[in-house]
Amino acid sequence: SSDEQIEEIRNSLPELPDVKQKRYIEQYRLPEYDAWLLTTSKIIANFFEEAAASSGKPKIVSNWIMGDMMRILKEKNIEYSDIPFAPKDLSDLITLIEKGTISGTIAKTVFEEMFSTGKHPKDIVKEKGLIQISDESELTQIVKSILENNQQSVDDYKTGKDKAFSFLVGQTMKATKGKANPQVINKILKDLLNS
Repeated sequence: SSDEQIEEIRNSLPELPDVKQKRYIEQYRLPEYDAWLLTTSKIIANFFEEAAASSGKPKIVSNWIMGDMMRILKEKNIEYSDIPFAPKDLSDLITLIEKGTISGTIAKTVFEEMFSTGKHPKDIVKEKGLIQISDESELTQIVKSILENNQQSVDDYKTGKDKAFSFLVGQTMKATKGKANPQVINKILKDLLNS
């Protein structure tokens, strides 16, 4: 019957953006804005779906695409079709953050590098020595020397100035070129300052 033919044709057509948008909201639990933005381009939609599938983290993938990726594409004037790495590479980058291998801050640097070189995130992290320092004894030494050099901030902290704490965290991050694990630093600083 003609109904069957219509159904057959409909199934063979590419998914319409508004249908895809609805599916993203339901299947990936994305906010409407994310779903709308990701479905404005077929290339981006496919990139998103593949990265979401391999990472299992659709919202995080969406944040990366809508944030840093869109920004870099615009800055470097790169077409969607010329993204120099695979969706799996983005999901591998997300895994490196989740595992604590690199910090979220470092990940942004790695992502920029992926655009410049098309290299795999793991290789960039290795080559540039960007692995996060989570070793407590190593970080304790660094924090101790920072406390010795910033007596004023230590005194400020002890008189209840919270800003001093953030400053000391910042100094530690600077000393480790952003590679220190922030959770570990917070813990060591609190222990040393309150001892």
